[in-house]
Amino acid sequence: MKVLVDTSVWSLALRKKILTEEELKVVKELKELIYELRVLLIGPIHQELLSGISNEISFKNLKEKMGAFEDVEIISSDYERAAEIFNECRKNGIQGSHIDYLICSVAINNELSIFTTDKDFNNFQNIFDLKLHQIREEV
Repeated sequence: MKVLVDTSVWSLALRKKILTEEELKVVKELKELIYELRVLLIGPIHQELLSGISNEISFKNLKEKMGAFEDVEIISSDYERAAEIFNECRKNGIQGSHIDYLICSVAINNELSIFTTDKDFNNFQNIFDLKLHQIREEV
């Protein structure tokens, strides 16, 4: 199964210098998914990753590296489902960001799992049939 990798995972791999043991497992799993050619992105994740990089060379380097990964096209039905997810979560007292709801929508519509460290997705999973990628013990 292909995996939509969330900004939280990329940030650990790309930005954080000193990692905990648990964070190292996350980065190792990401590397394995890359090796297996299972990693997917969407435009909003690209935007989040590139935002805040003020050094032009670093920006271009990261942009080039991220371009190596397949980008899932977001279509109108993804936005519509994201709005439905937002509405249902709100009814159940669950909060999240619009990008997180869009990530959920794209994953559900395309039968993808999501690899994230963001605990909000566990709450979303209680409401929707959302597949969250789990770190494998031996990768």
